[in-house]
Amino acid sequence: MEAGMAALGVEDKAEIEYEVLEESNRGFLGLLGGRPARVKVWVKETPLVKVCRLLEEIMEKMGVSGELEIEELGEYIQINITGKDLGILIGRRGRTLDALQYLVNLAANKGTRERERIILDVCSYRKRRAETLKNLARRLCQRVRRQRRSVVLEPMTPQERRVIHLAVQEERGVVSYSEGVEPFRKVIIAPKND
Repeated sequence: MEAGMAALGVEDKAEIEYEVLEESNRGFLGLLGGRPARVKVWVKETPLVKVCRLLEEIMEKMGVSGELEIEELGEYIQINITGKDLGILIGRRGRTLDALQYLVNLAANKGTRERERIILDVCSYRKRRAETLKNLARRLCQRVRRQRRSVVLEPMTPQERRVIHLAVQEERGVVSYSEGVEPFRKVIIAPKND
């Protein structure tokens, strides 16, 4: 088994799995005809390995190629796919990206006790979208203060609504709340009643 671990470049037994194919034989009186055990050794498939393999397979089937940049950030793992012409992975308003993130989290957590939270991004789309939403929230807050009337935004994902709510909290004279049922839940920005 140690030879297999060395060949795989793994030092910790916790990172491998193995199967004994053939027991060792000491031979006659432990002197003649002895042979070592035959063992099949492989690296354990961690949730991150499963996810990377799944993403590469999906990209191959979709006819796109990209590099996976992985960053472990304590309570979650961020995977950013970089490359050219990856818009198909984002989809309209990030819907394909959200669906991929959902699939990736299902794959990572299948058959495990500890839950891994994976945030999937393509060419930093989520960061750019968050900045766009913050700017939208600021402009709408100005309009609500000026017109003293509520504004209803289009339906958004929970993550996008959270960005809007946080941006509105930084503004004075306005409040925000969500109404509706998923997936048609909307943010409403209203004048604050003092």
